[in-house]
Amino acid sequence: MSMQLESETGRENTPDSSEYPEGKSGLGAGLRTDTRLRRRAKWLAGGGAILVLAALAVTYRYYSIRESTDDAQIDGHVDPISARIGGTVAAVKIEENQHVQKGALLVQLDPTDYRVALDRARANLAEAEAAAKAAQTEVPVTSTATINQISSSQAMLARAQAGVLVAAREVDSARARLSLSSAKVREAEATYTKASQDLERMKLLIAKDEISRLQFDDAVAAADTARAVRDSAQAAVEEAEKAVEAAEARLTQSRESVPEAQAALATARTAPQRTAIQRDRAASAAARVSIARSEVEKARLNLDYTSLSAPVSGIISEKNVEVGQVIQAGQPLFAIVPLGDIWVKANFKENQLKNMRPGQKVEISVDAYGRVYNGYIESVAAVTGARVSLLPPENATGNYVKVVQRVPVRIRFDKGQDPEHLLRPGMSVEPTVITR
Repeated sequence: MSMQLESETGRENTPDSSEYPEGKSGLGAGLRTDTRLRRRAKWLAGGGAILVLAALAVTYRYYSIRESTDDAQIDGHVDPISARIGGTVAAVKIEENQHVQKGALLVQLDPTDYRVALDRARANLAEAEAAAKAAQTEVPVTSTATINQISSSQAMLARAQAGVLVAAREVDSARARLSLSSAKVREAEATYTKASQDLERMKLLIAKDEISRLQFDDAVAAADTARAVRDSAQAAVEEAEKAVEAAEARLTQSRESVPEAQAALATARTAPQRTAIQRDRAASAAARVSIARSEVEKARLNLDYTSLSAPVSGIISEKNVEVGQVIQAGQPLFAIVPLGDIWVKANFKENQLKNMRPGQKVEISVDAYGRVYNGYIESVAAVTGARVSLLPPENATGNYVKVVQRVPVRIRFDKGQDPEHLLRPGMSVEPTVITR
């Protein structure tokens, strides 16, 4: 159908054949050529569209697994070197941007004053050791003289305390006898009271001849017996009371002897106190020896501090010391930058961290050299940079404007890529993280 339309269209648009001496053969060739050109154009357009789509797919695939930022720079350690002591600079053996090895002598202070201080500390130590030896010798002499005196006083006190215990037992025994006698008196009183009452009733009955004379005589005898028992019990109570008083007197006497023995023991114990005082003096002398030794060590350290050596290998930076300068303890003199331990601090936007994980590969483009280095994510910071800034944002004021925050990400270089240490802290870089 399409070929028929093309033929009809061709006939309509073709001039009269009388104008072409060649006739119908020329017209057919022209139509076939136009058809082939249109077909070729369609194929080229379709192929171009496929190539564009493929390129777009490859580009999307390439950039969808990569996250990059230009807010990044190389970071590293900067070791500030300060003076441990004050003094006058005698020699400076470094220059700005000079490479130094760990342990190399960098600055020498005048050591004269510190040598004198060390000699004085050593002399003080010798004097303290002699005093400590003398004080220690006196301790056993004082201790031996007090042993017998203490033992004798302790024995006297023990005897006095034992006498108190014996007297106390005697008092308890006498009081027990008194209690028993008192109980017997009460019993005898009760018996006597009953016998007296029975006798009174018998008297009434005998007057009326209601009882015999024998019964009345028994009642009289019983009343007399009860009275005698009561009198005997009362006498026993009086005797027990006197025994209690005597026992209490002996207890009082025994108790009075205890303070005397305690006083004698306290007097004897003053000698050990003197011994303890002597021991304390010896300990004090030993402590002074320790103090003197620490002073010697301090003076030796100060003498060693007159020589400032490099704690690490690196490049000298921020040099601020010259020969003849008088410096103070803690004064910054210069800094050492160890170039062997550097990393990248990249501040990625928070919406770029979704697929980032420690260990992922990173391509690092260094602006200074136009070179790409390889590395990996070492860690991701715990807070955003704004949160730990000097003036963190306060969103509780009501004037809140959402700002995309940036989170610091530490990136390590793969080893062996910078043998000449061309990378320096502070250089700008553009890291690209491959998230898959």
